[in-house]
Amino acid sequence: MTAAILFAFAAAVFLGTGVVMTQLGLRTVSPLSGASISVPSFTLLFLLLSPLLLQGEPFVWRGLAIFAAIGLVFPAALTFLTFASNRSLGPVITSTLGNLAPLLAVSLAVVLLHEPLRAPQLIGIVVAVVGAVIITVTRPRDLGHWRSWALLLPLSAALLRGVVPPVAKLGLDIWPSPLWACLVGYVVSSLVVLTVQRLRTGRFVEAAPMSGRLWFAATGICNGLSVLTMYAAVRNGPITLVAPLGAIYPLVTVALSAILLKHIDITARTVAGTALTVAGVALVLAG
Repeated sequence: MTAAILFAFAAAVFLGTGVVMTQLGLRTVSPLSGASISVPSFTLLFLLLSPLLLQGEPFVWRGLAIFAAIGLVFPAALTFLTFASNRSLGPVITSTLGNLAPLLAVSLAVVLLHEPLRAPQLIGIVVAVVGAVIITVTRPRDLGHWRSWALLLPLSAALLRGVVPPVAKLGLDIWPSPLWACLVGYVVSSLVVLTVQRLRTGRFVEAAPMSGRLWFAATGICNGLSVLTMYAAVRNGPITLVAPLGAIYPLVTVALSAILLKHIDITARTVAGTALTVAGVALVLAG
């Protein structure tokens, strides 16, 4: 169980970092083009390291279809939705609405996988999500976006991020290898984003400044490590424990936004929201 907790925290840190790095790449590269760089970047790195990483990892054909099916939308569609949301709404609101994912993931885990959910865990999930919302909605101008059609972008991303862990759990029960699960999904997703980019622009990678390409390559590696550690967490523990810990990723987004993007000021609301999020995570762990 300790391994699941550590992997879940690592996934949240990588995810929060990737959200902020996306904003830097979007200064010179469009969301779809960014996706066609970020997803294949991690896939290429993973393939290069696979002889070492996958040594001794058994190949289970029965699980291949599940992870390949996940790869059709995750991280392909999720990456595009997150990048587009970052461009339209910024990293703060993207992270705020992204925190609906743990609620959906836990609900599906209880209904489909029959995982138990104790009262302290449920309270902790709600408290952590409320804390994250308080942290991220700190500026009056943020509120002007809440009625925008662009809110469908982070909401759709949250839907995907919530559905994937329970489905991945089913696949990992058949093929208990987070490494293979991540690699298969990323290979399929790379084919998807490159095909879409080719059909849309006539080329696999759009011409863009080298700085933008490097930012998206780094973002892809961060996001890929987030997916890999999330799979490892789901493999080693119940989703009712793992998914709520992802609620801390807006803390990482806010902290890095304040440092790198100069978007956030540390206020009493930020401190209160952080305290609530930490308290919620503590309740989940104690439950």
